[in-house]
Amino acid sequence: MNVLVITSMYPTPDNPVSGTFVRSQVEALRAAGVTIEVLHVRGRPQKLAYLHAAVQLHACLAHEPMDLVHAHYGFVGIVARIQWQVPLVVTFHGSDVLGTVGPDGKTVGWSKLVTASSRLLARMADAVIVQSHEMAREMENRENVHVVPHEVDLERFRPINREEARALMGLDSRKKNLLFAANPDIPVKRFPLARAVADYMAEQDPTIELVVVYKEPQERLPLYMSACDALIFPSYSEGSPNIVKQAMACNLPIVATDVGDVRSVIGGTAGCYVCEPDIATFARHLGIILASRERTRGREAVRHLDAPLVAQQVIRVYEEALRRGHSFPVPTSRSVL
Repeated sequence: MNVLVITSMYPTPDNPVSGTFVRSQVEALRAAGVTIEVLHVRGRPQKLAYLHAAVQLHACLAHEPMDLVHAHYGFVGIVARIQWQVPLVVTFHGSDVLGTVGPDGKTVGWSKLVTASSRLLARMADAVIVQSHEMAREMENRENVHVVPHEVDLERFRPINREEARALMGLDSRKKNLLFAANPDIPVKRFPLARAVADYMAEQDPTIELVVVYKEPQERLPLYMSACDALIFPSYSEGSPNIVKQAMACNLPIVATDVGDVRSVIGGTAGCYVCEPDIATFARHLGIILASRERTRGREAVRHLDAPLVAQQVIRVYEEALRRGHSFPVPTSRSVL
């Protein structure tokens, strides 16, 4: 099977952390025997990048025989749907279906256009992949919608001795470290709450420290997860957050808000807590974790998300898209600009 993956997020030498989850899926699919070409949409201004991508897409399909196109994210999916030669699979990742959240926790007005365009695109795609059942409920036509959360690289994300990891990361072995693994400037991640919780706890125990990580390559993330005592995850909204699944694979205790599929991922694991976005509530659960300093058995709870297993699910979606073909009216021309 020959697949063209088109995405606006993919690691580059200048930005090695961008779209690592897309690359990991591509690598898992290749390992499963799928032949994949990647078309990375990039450049500034972004509107011109998408226009250029449309030209590149047609060039790829004209010169390389492809069985289908797999687009990651809604806007890229719109570019991918300008062609009708081969079936289209679209993976939505979160905000493109659920909306973009502002600093106040409310969905910003302009993102309603994005979510509306995603729902329209979903009707025009041959198959749709979403990250959670919450996202699936937003789709009007659910016959072609598949809930397939992104995989976890269990070989990379694995428990490491805490003291060894701290030495490698240069973290003080006497500290109790709370890990916040996201860009603090992204409003949906709700960093101010994480900061407030850490400050509140540090007033009672000065050894408590917040460790903020968001530009580290994938190779270093497991070391931080093994070095820290707990992941603090206070997001307003998510699809299926990869960082939570990766922390589970490292047996790192987690305190998180009830967003996306977090409850189903961590809710049954001792040492992990889903709670209200309240400083005292977060602090109470984190205090329990820090008092015991025990690791979890989270790795067992995410084994079904191992990369080879998820790759097979994606391949089954591909096969269904190929069987379905275009099950809706298509333009008489083979492509539309």
